[in-house]
Amino acid sequence: MAGIIPARQRFVETRVVLANNLGYPRIGKHRELKRATEGYWAGKVSAEELARTGAMIRQQNWEVQRAAGISLIPSNDFSLYDQVLDTITLVGAVPERYRWDGDTVDLDTYFAMARGAQRTGLDVTPLEMTKWFDTNYHYLVPEFVPGQKFRLASTKPFDEFEQARDLGIITKPVLLGPVSFLLLGKSRVAGFDPLDLLTALLPIYRQVIAALAQRGAEWIQLDEPCFVQDRGDHERRALAEAYADLARYRGSARLLVQTYFDHVGDSYAALADLPVQGIGLDFVRGRQNLEFIRAQGFPADKVLAAGVVDGRNVWVTDLEAALDLLNDLSAWVSADRLLVNPSCSLMHVPLDVRLEHDNLDPRLMEWLAFAEQKLGEVALLTRALAEGRSSVAEALRANAEVVQRRRTANWTRRPSVRERVAAIRPEDTRRGADYPRRREAQQHALNLPPFPTTTIGSFPQTPEVRRNRSRFQRGEISQEEYDRFIAEEIRRLIAFQEEIGLDVLVHGEFERSDMVEYFAERLDGFALTRHGWVQSYGSRYVRPPIIYGDVERPGPITVRWSRYAQSLTARPVKGMLTGPVTILNWSFVRDDQPRSETCKQIALALRDEVRDLEEAGLRVIQVDEPAFREGLPLHRSAWPEYLDWAVTCYRLATAVAAPTTQIHSHMCYSEFGDIIEAIAALDADVISMSNSRSDLELLDTFRRFRYTNEIGPGVYDIHSPRVPSVDEIRRNLQATCEVLDPSQVWVNPDCGLKTRRWEEVIPSLRNMVQAACEMRGALVPSGS
Repeated sequence: MAGIIPARQRFVETRVVLANNLGYPRIGKHRELKRATEGYWAGKVSAEELARTGAMIRQQNWEVQRAAGISLIPSNDFSLYDQVLDTITLVGAVPERYRWDGDTVDLDTYFAMARGAQRTGLDVTPLEMTKWFDTNYHYLVPEFVPGQKFRLASTKPFDEFEQARDLGIITKPVLLGPVSFLLLGKSRVAGFDPLDLLTALLPIYRQVIAALAQRGAEWIQLDEPCFVQDRGDHERRALAEAYADLARYRGSARLLVQTYFDHVGDSYAALADLPVQGIGLDFVRGRQNLEFIRAQGFPADKVLAAGVVDGRNVWVTDLEAALDLLNDLSAWVSADRLLVNPSCSLMHVPLDVRLEHDNLDPRLMEWLAFAEQKLGEVALLTRALAEGRSSVAEALRANAEVVQRRRTANWTRRPSVRERVAAIRPEDTRRGADYPRRREAQQHALNLPPFPTTTIGSFPQTPEVRRNRSRFQRGEISQEEYDRFIAEEIRRLIAFQEEIGLDVLVHGEFERSDMVEYFAERLDGFALTRHGWVQSYGSRYVRPPIIYGDVERPGPITVRWSRYAQSLTARPVKGMLTGPVTILNWSFVRDDQPRSETCKQIALALRDEVRDLEEAGLRVIQVDEPAFREGLPLHRSAWPEYLDWAVTCYRLATAVAAPTTQIHSHMCYSEFGDIIEAIAALDADVISMSNSRSDLELLDTFRRFRYTNEIGPGVYDIHSPRVPSVDEIRRNLQATCEVLDPSQVWVNPDCGLKTRRWEEVIPSLRNMVQAACEMRGALVPSGS
């Protein structure tokens, strides 16, 4: 690599070190963005009011970062919905079906791409949505076609830079890099490579970079996270081509190409050779990046943005260890060429742990650092590197004491749990009969028709449901009053499902605020926050539980309401559980033992719950794993180890069920084709998967892989307010039956119905049941 400083060559340090941040939560400290966007969708908030809310959140974020001592404060990291959608809008990559032909993308077109639209003259589905690398954040997938035209169609990066500049803050604009933007997209044209559009796309990025430089931007951050995945020479050549081009338009601004979430693997040399002024590497999840620098050196003409504070988890940083790492880096990178920053955007953690002062155990709270606290850690590390450890000696001492108290705490460990994990046997992960025999037993026990209909589990969490939960939590109504309310909601839902003709029913999960949080509240070893919100997608925020200790189930979790629901009907009702891998991946997980060990503890707790549900008379039990693929490492070399323990944990939780008990699972909004063998190895009797939003792409997987168990590819998208027609659903089912045997096929939505309104749910489900009935009627009787 040209310009690389030989390994182990030390520099005379000038000690000019800058505190840098890559991105910040955009939801508002009190979820102001959620209320504003949902108000806009409901017609209760104007576009101007929505814009004012966004401006207020941005200003607050910038001022918090400035007060914390951050020198390079990001802008354009804010979004009304999703940063990839913002990039689609920026470059005018709006698919034709949205009928946009203006100069700039208007708000209604923006949200139509996010949510779909169904109004006079326009009935369109939204863009596909999938997981952002290995996180629980979902991004909207760009759609590309050969010959695609791009044009600058948004002023958002400029507007936000100018807003901050008017406050006296020169920010570092953040853009999704052009190569990752194309790699994250898809084309429906077989054999077309979106990277072929790079030449057409680059002129828009030139305009944006030049315009930001003209406005006074000193640094511009271009995120290229796709290069922490396994990439080939073709993709690395595209990266080199892109930045050779863009470097000529930067003016006086410096370009920082940023990666995060893992090490950069074979792409290190390509990144180091780019004609840019800075490279950002993750040294938390990508510790191997340090080995690349040791082996290959680091360019003398570049700044290194060193991600040393974990942006994905909530534990206090071991500051001495982080300083040791930074000092190790200084053997190859002089201090004046170091930026100290979190490992990724802080949008993946809650805002401020101080909001939990009256909620969390003080012993646990001192171990935690949310976004604001991580800013402080970055600033402290920067000062220690610039001025020496003695300048922050008291803070380092206090931090070391916290780290030591956590390391030696005995109240987080349960010997009985560890003994039970150690005693797990291979036979504990095997069902009592193979699938063909189980299927025969379940057909006899359940007597379901062809194309059996069901839903994924949750039903609308109406304002009344949320209001009663809040009143109960505040002590305004008694346990007895709250239980009566929940019982009545379940009773009405069971009656509704029977009335529309669903075959396998659910109880609706009205008592649950969140599919992971509900279980975490009832398992030892978890802590729950009140204000620890993190964006999952759009206006959907979650509060990930914190796993701080060994996990154990003190008693039944779901049995009471499942038994009650089943008592109301002769039709089978599904017992609804969240699977061990999803509970793990959607929590902030302890980092003092392997994740696999924690997952086994959760699996054993759920195993006991499956047994109790069965004993309570539930004949169908669903153990959901929507985050199964999410936990997959970003480098394929690490896949086998993860898939081995993830499959083992699922089977450990479910194998206790009798052959007559039908085990379901559900997965959504991920790419499943490359792990379909592992999904089959779960050995669920029925699996439901999101399908409709990706234009039935899932079916291609089953053309290549012969899946023998039963499956419900989702027939309509629940993340859109659209009501699908009977014809639309029937066409989806007909396409499914061209790939799968009709005897395998279940009929269900893509996902749970929690976030939808009843006026959308009722007609959608009626149409779904009608489509299933028509499919049954079209079956040719055997022997005819």
